[in-house]
Amino acid sequence: MARTTDRNSPRIIVAGAGIGGLATALSLFSAGLRDIRLLEGCAHLRPVGAGVNLQPAAVRELTELGLDAPIAAQAVATARLEFHHRYGGTIWSEPRGRDAGYHWPQFSVHRARLQSVLLQAVVRRLGPAALTTDWRMRGYEHTAGPHGPGVRVHAAGRPPLEADLLIAADGVNSTARAVMYPGEGPPLANGIGMWRGLSRGRPFLDGRTMLIIGCNANVKTVVYPITPADASGHCVLNWVVEAHDADTAAADHWDSAADPAGALRHLRDWRNEHVDLHAMIARAPRVTRYPMIDRDPLPTWIDGRAVLLGDAAHPMYPTGSNGASQAIVDARVLAHQLAHHPVDEALARYDALRRPATAALLAAHRGLEPDPLLRQVEALAPNGFTDIAEVLPADKLADIRSCTRRVTGVDAAGLNARPSWDVPRRSAPVCASPALPLP
Repeated sequence: MARTTDRNSPRIIVAGAGIGGLATALSLFSAGLRDIRLLEGCAHLRPVGAGVNLQPAAVRELTELGLDAPIAAQAVATARLEFHHRYGGTIWSEPRGRDAGYHWPQFSVHRARLQSVLLQAVVRRLGPAALTTDWRMRGYEHTAGPHGPGVRVHAAGRPPLEADLLIAADGVNSTARAVMYPGEGPPLANGIGMWRGLSRGRPFLDGRTMLIIGCNANVKTVVYPITPADASGHCVLNWVVEAHDADTAAADHWDSAADPAGALRHLRDWRNEHVDLHAMIARAPRVTRYPMIDRDPLPTWIDGRAVLLGDAAHPMYPTGSNGASQAIVDARVLAHQLAHHPVDEALARYDALRRPATAALLAAHRGLEPDPLLRQVEALAPNGFTDIAEVLPADKLADIRSCTRRVTGVDAAGLNARPSWDVPRRSAPVCASPALPLP
């Protein structure tokens, strides 16, 4: 690939080929930037993870990148969110995605399937040489040359690479973030352990509903389908059990295999007419456990010509099903700014737009909203109920709507009215010097 000569076409390294990094490469390319190198520390990209939710704000960006159809083919368009008591009984139900008035759906999808769609698009659009695996970043340093400031990126066992800009999408344990903030330390755990798995089962309710069940003594279960029903009438259900549990709350336990009995002991007498929680968890082929962690907001995501994105910038609890979505939005905002402004100004604009917005989301997620209201229902009706109106008045229950809006970050009217971050297609770039070489 050749690099262009105008100021809007810097040499760019994107560190990390997760959802944030892949979305960044695609967004930069769509914005007319061409000298892009995507570097991934893993030697082989393997299908990992479980379910992930894409909020309408992220689906809008993926739609404008032309990826809505292949993702929709792999996903479930979530239509409702329901909160249930641990003994059954609906506490609250609200529409989601298009059913809530958004112009775009909310998707529930397997993380590996989403990553596969993004990866295929990167290879198809940028070319297979744009991605280099087994390139584990060890740090970076600032440089200065005849064409202005830049960055030199170091990797284990590889010659360093130089570029005009490093976009670090390298996750919650970001190397770039550690360089920027060397005294920060490990992620912060809140004492909640999470068990997670995937189980084949029958769709429940309309086949497009996310159930949040609980919480008693700070135990909560989340269940939702991430595939449409197949010919046998089965789908894949993503489930999570959250509980204050000293054995799983330490931040050094990450994605480790677990005995399903660890999750089941928190749900001994729970029942739900729509989902057999105990059978679902017991038949999961693999159960993992990990802590609920995040990091404090930062004063800036910028260090010279290095900038953070996604979980490297703003890891947050999964309460709002929003981590991947915010990384995608980051990618589109940053690409839009780089297409319209010189690099340093673009970074400053990106930081000013995205950092306060994600800090507000992080605060809402730390409140575990609307868990306090659900615990109030549990306290008032520990043995369940027939009619939630006999437990809490409608105006108090309506607070859940505000809670869910705070943890997703945008309402339908605001998203629908916002101008697009698409960049009009420009004429073909003028070929100049060779593209950034990779060892």
